[in-house]
Amino acid sequence: MASVHESLYFNPMMTNGVVHANVFGIKDWVTPYKISVLALLYEMTSSKITLPERRRLNKLILPLQQSSDLSLGQFLKTVEGCCPETAYAVKIRLHEMVDGELKDMEYFFSTLPTPFTAFDSEAYKTSVVGLFMRHMLLAYNKLSFSQVYKLYKSLQHYYHSHYSKPTEGQVGLMAVAADDCDMDLTSTEDTVGDRTDRGEEDAPLDESEIREENTQSKGPLSQKQAEYFLARQAYLLKNDENKSLKPDVLQEELNNMLKFNPDFTEAHYLNYLNSIRVQDIFLSAHSLLHYFDRLILSGNEGKSNGDEGYGRSLRYAALNLASLHCRFGHYLQADLALQEAIRIAQESIDHVCLQHCLSWLYTLEQMKGSDTTVLTLDSVTMAAHFCLPYLASLRFQSLVQLRTTQGQAAMDVMDALKDADILHWKHSLSELIEISLAQTTSIWKMYGKSTMALQQAQLLLHMSSLEPVNYGVQQNNTEAFAVALCHLAELHAEQGLYGAVADILQHLKDQFPAHTQHAKLWMLSDLKIQFERHMIEGKYNLAEQLVPSISALNKTEGLYREVCVLKVLNRTTEAYSVLQRLQVHCEKNKCTETVIRVLLSTAELHWESSGFSTALPLLFQALALARQHHLQSLASETLLHLAFTQLMLGVPEQALLVLHEAIEPVLAHGALVDKGRALLLAARCQMAVAGFRPKRQGQADLHVAVSAVDMLSEAAGYFSKINCKERLLDVYFLQGHLYHSLGQISQRNKSAMLFRLLDQELRSPAPSISMRL
Repeated sequence: MASVHESLYFNPMMTNGVVHANVFGIKDWVTPYKISVLALLYEMTSSKITLPERRRLNKLILPLQQSSDLSLGQFLKTVEGCCPETAYAVKIRLHEMVDGELKDMEYFFSTLPTPFTAFDSEAYKTSVVGLFMRHMLLAYNKLSFSQVYKLYKSLQHYYHSHYSKPTEGQVGLMAVAADDCDMDLTSTEDTVGDRTDRGEEDAPLDESEIREENTQSKGPLSQKQAEYFLARQAYLLKNDENKSLKPDVLQEELNNMLKFNPDFTEAHYLNYLNSIRVQDIFLSAHSLLHYFDRLILSGNEGKSNGDEGYGRSLRYAALNLASLHCRFGHYLQADLALQEAIRIAQESIDHVCLQHCLSWLYTLEQMKGSDTTVLTLDSVTMAAHFCLPYLASLRFQSLVQLRTTQGQAAMDVMDALKDADILHWKHSLSELIEISLAQTTSIWKMYGKSTMALQQAQLLLHMSSLEPVNYGVQQNNTEAFAVALCHLAELHAEQGLYGAVADILQHLKDQFPAHTQHAKLWMLSDLKIQFERHMIEGKYNLAEQLVPSISALNKTEGLYREVCVLKVLNRTTEAYSVLQRLQVHCEKNKCTETVIRVLLSTAELHWESSGFSTALPLLFQALALARQHHLQSLASETLLHLAFTQLMLGVPEQALLVLHEAIEPVLAHGALVDKGRALLLAARCQMAVAGFRPKRQGQADLHVAVSAVDMLSEAAGYFSKINCKERLLDVYFLQGHLYHSLGQISQRNKSAMLFRLLDQELRSPAPSISMRL
């Protein structure tokens, strides 16, 4: 039985291994475009072509046969890209037929070297080219004289429309001819009246834009062309959405198909996939229901499976409907559809469908915020029992994510990841291997191990796909690649490499345009990087403008950024109010990282009112949470806050001990701004421990001053790289006093000058150095 994954992203032309036929009720036609293809095959057979050019033309033949009818300009341009001489010869061949008489077209068909008439033909009788040529010759030979004449007139219009614009009268005449020139393969009728009587039944489709957005195909869309179009677009939507047609163009093409055949099941399913891209809940649900209705009524399932096929379609229809509502956050509707799918699957004793239902039940409960540990463990056991490696691997990854958020030991998390990876590679589950690497990248970044996160992201980006790739598709447009690239951009931004960040984000924008489903990932990362950069550079008005955009993509991130802006603008009351709302929201959703950041921000608000002692319980609570969940970066950040608080409380010795514990992981994995802050704080703690005074001199003070100057110089390098001018102001202030104590007048004057220039440039009252970390 097909899995949910297969039912969501299957080749729409195949159901139970049988290719759907006669979906349109339209038979194949002889068109001017197909005569152009025959002319190309004629020239390939009769003229001498180099081996590389012949290879390129051979690769081009099948797409030309299967695609919709192209204009002559497009056709010649495509052939010219492979072999300019052959394109010119084809143009001359068509010119001879068009500027001559009807007998010239007749002579072309009679002398066409086919595998059935020419013994030296390069094409086999059963080859793609041989069958196409035979098919076209049979269709042409069955035409009556009046139909041959109309085909010739249509060929003239097809040729001349490429070189000149016909007058209005010619347009009307050619339009009539074009409507009547579509030739039925089995038609032997010679009467215009009979042709008119059955025109409604065998009328061709309207002009469409199948190959490109601005390209109109002139000929009728046959059954095979429609199948090729749907198969290609479904494949591209799954593997490379950026190369598929734009949503509005694809919607127009599908509407044209469904207008002529509303029971075309595969078109309804592709319409469903296209609607999901633009988050259209109404049209996606409508198309999904129509797909399963037509699938059941057409009997495609029942022919192979009897009554079981009918029930199978019903339960998978309910399951797909539940997944659709779950995607859009409609939890009540999703729960009702899921219960219906479970009921039907239990009645049919379909264990595979029940396992898929269990997976979606876990996902639904997780989205509701419920504890799903027991449910996840049961689902892993059952999936392994029924030999469903994809579901078992997927649930292993869910279990890893669950253990990470619950604060289990990193060793247990990595062991679970190892077990999942063994299962992935054993069954060559390429998609889940990519997801696993992206998940590992996120976990290492959450733990604060930026080097390991960078390594895992690079490993994913350099990994070759295990799946076959067609149509020139690159397997780097999945959600896993988007997540890895976003992490890569954020890691580079932390190190001040904004040029590399711009390149990564530009690649993300090219690979995941704004209308694609994964575009929100890079949009949020881009906004967060811009926000942090503006905050570091002191451009608070620009940072404040980004808060609504961040909130639109992620409410939690938006609220936290709003607190950061309010805090630096000294709007303490508003910041505290937002912090209270954010803390309640995060505790409800079990977002531990944000809870810790909220506690740190609340402690900073206590600093503003010199409430350093009242900030200690908040910092201890944040440190306990960070260590419980193995969040090393947040634990180091909390230790920096704790050391600063102790420094302000007059216990610099204890502050220095705490700082020694935090400074090593900060320098190894932290952002540049954190490294600079840590070194600046360490210099201040050393000066306070030694009882350093600007006008006191002594051997101990000299040693402390030299060490502090080195730390401040290193911190100045970090702050300069990220253009953090407010922090540089603090560094230059301390350096000036230290150089004065050391008697280095030139260095003191240099630091004083830099301080003065930077102070004049900023022209904004900055917080006192003694009140800021």
